[in-house]
Amino acid sequence: MPCPYVYSRCKISFLLNKNSHLNYILRLADSPMILGQRLSEWCGHGPILEQDIALTNIALDFIGQARNLYQYAAEVEGKGRTEDDFAFLRDPLDYKNVLLVEQPNGNWGQTIMRQFLYDSFNFYFYNELKNSTDTQISAIAEKSSKEIKYHLRYSSEWVVRLGDGTEESHAKMQNALDDMWMYSGELCAPDALDKEMATAGIGVDLDKIRPYIVEKVDAVLTRATLQKPESSWMQSGGKQGKHSEHLGFILAEMQFMQRAYPEAEW
Repeated sequence: MPCPYVYSRCKISFLLNKNSHLNYILRLADSPMILGQRLSEWCGHGPILEQDIALTNIALDFIGQARNLYQYAAEVEGKGRTEDDFAFLRDPLDYKNVLLVEQPNGNWGQTIMRQFLYDSFNFYFYNELKNSTDTQISAIAEKSSKEIKYHLRYSSEWVVRLGDGTEESHAKMQNALDDMWMYSGELCAPDALDKEMATAGIGVDLDKIRPYIVEKVDAVLTRATLQKPESSWMQSGGKQGKHSEHLGFILAEMQFMQRAYPEAEW
């Protein structure tokens, strides 16, 4: 086991396992990176121009968040790797994003439902992350929070508009909720790393924010006249590097240029 190290960037110094710290930062970065890539697939294919542009901008927000975190991960690791190395030169098993964000876009309703479930978590998560004792993580969370607030408003409004819309749009949103629901539980299921980082004051106590997320999701689904699935069984494993078959295809497309033409420059 690596020796603990004194982390001096925090508001208070403490002994911390460096690998745990690095892995947590990468986990924070991987989910927005993959979701940003997924949403970018809508560019030029949105139902109307306004929503095409809106979703593309949200994708860029997520990629920007991931970039800030990958830059910090490179600094913490101190081995000369860059943000590009973390994004483009890691294999699927090295990614620790949640399973929800790698699910296919499907139709517009499926994309919106996936987005809403993630945004509902992300909003409360980043509100807490702003209190991190790691001042760099806190600063990134502070910078990202305004974007994330807009993301939640955007996806919530679309869920209500489609869920409480026509018979067809309601049916599609209910199907989307039924399909995506089993991937939402992993968001608030703490593992050993989550607990370690929360105890150190760096990460978020997922048990603390879960009631707020449930309340928000329930309120929006009620307005949208959608029925929350009764099943409590949830998929998991993404945070431990166990992914669906979809992640490999995402990375194959995302990483092609870097792997085919190493160190190429424009």
